[in-house]
Amino acid sequence: MNGAESLVRTLVAGGVDVCFANPGTSEMHFVAALDRVEGMRCVLALFEGVVTGAADGYFRMKGRPASTLLHLGPGLANGLANLHNAKKANSGIVNIVGQHATYHIGFNAPLTSDIEGLARPMSAWVRTSPDAKSVAKDGAAAIAAAKSAPPQIATLILPADTAWNEADGIAEVPAPSQRAGYSPEAVEDAAKVLRGAGSLLLITGTALTEQGLALAAQIAGKTGCKVMGQTYNPRMARGRGRFSIDRIPYVIEQALPILKDFRHIVLVEANDPVAFFAYPNKPSMLKPGGCEVHRLTSGGDNSVAALEALASALGAKPTDAKPQALVELAKPVGALTHASIAQALAMAIPENAIVVDESITTGRGFFPPTAAAAPHDWLQNMGGSIGFSTPVATGAAVACPDRKVICLVGDGSAMYTLQSLWTQAREGLNVTTIVFANRIYQILRGEFDSVGAGEPGQRALDMLKIDRPALDFVALARGMGVAGRAVTTADEFVAALAEAIPEQGPRLIEVRM
Repeated sequence: MNGAESLVRTLVAGGVDVCFANPGTSEMHFVAALDRVEGMRCVLALFEGVVTGAADGYFRMKGRPASTLLHLGPGLANGLANLHNAKKANSGIVNIVGQHATYHIGFNAPLTSDIEGLARPMSAWVRTSPDAKSVAKDGAAAIAAAKSAPPQIATLILPADTAWNEADGIAEVPAPSQRAGYSPEAVEDAAKVLRGAGSLLLITGTALTEQGLALAAQIAGKTGCKVMGQTYNPRMARGRGRFSIDRIPYVIEQALPILKDFRHIVLVEANDPVAFFAYPNKPSMLKPGGCEVHRLTSGGDNSVAALEALASALGAKPTDAKPQALVELAKPVGALTHASIAQALAMAIPENAIVVDESITTGRGFFPPTAAAAPHDWLQNMGGSIGFSTPVATGAAVACPDRKVICLVGDGSAMYTLQSLWTQAREGLNVTTIVFANRIYQILRGEFDSVGAGEPGQRALDMLKIDRPALDFVALARGMGVAGRAVTTADEFVAALAEAIPEQGPRLIEVRM
């Protein structure tokens, strides 16, 4: 058994049985080992940003890490943007990055780079295996790091000779050093705060499961506190029968009046509310002056157990949850507007669907109507690096082949990682991708105004518009094996959704706005 085979066997034995890959020369012994080891599903992607984003989506839905296989420093660098998003979402990933043979590195061949230096900003754990007999043990340590509380990104660098030289065998993954818990003192403090007026319970992470939201509803009903989510969240249970909460708006002018009267904010895995960017003459912190912040849980804590303890301390019961008024759903007709698109989506989302949202400006009004949709999970971009949704949808579909995945993406964002469609076609993944084509980086047009840069001239507008030439997403999808259609009215969009959602396998709808 060589080092590469010992690593693959260790991964499989450690519960890491999916590998999203874009390999090169240095990784060929790992690729060869896949033929000798049963139990590892290897999914090829045509760009490393798809590889890393898919691993993020897989973890969010499966709750356990996948591995990636990347080619040297440039391959890792191509995947860093979606590793950034995954890190912000607390997704566990095991990266396997090839390296030149140990004796070859000193010759400074063209692909030589500081791989550890590239990996560290996005990885909590980084190691280069020194020899073949260390590879399995290092792989087991990487799995343990990825599965820790909170989950982490672990990057194992595999020099080519450590992959092809003889190894000892597989290694056992160390048991977790501690189980996720919570602070009883923090529960007591939160209960005291929430008994008073002017309190916000700000939640994210595992608190946004159906169980966590139900507990939050009881606490809100008992105390009268407001419950909100962060602007962006890794995964949120939504739909009929589930407690529907608002999120802090992205736009500062909308967020400030919503938060201005709160005197206390209790954080459940969430961060202190902060603006996405700095703007001239606008605050960075969105909470009002004098507002006190209290942390109930951090990422990696058992937030559901903490909310159960908090509900018990407050005497909150299921009967305390208040009934919610949901937006009435109606089949939209006529022009494509943000409102008609939201209504069409809300009616089309099937039971137990997974919605991956990178619709950015188009999708800011989607939340109220889709709260009345069939029960589903909603995934968002935690790190802000665009090109997130199509890879994450790919990984989510690999993790949950029995569930429909709906990917919402703007045309500018879609072009970053459109290669995801090819992987979806090859693997027969059950993803419907909806591209909102307004022929402009609309969010940047708004940001141009927000930062006070003045009125854009022609050269500035040329940096914001993507209309010369106009992108044809139906043709692009067809070229990667995915059937698609374009729509220009609400009626056509409803018909396209009715056609695509029940179908197995990938589909694309281009919404031309």
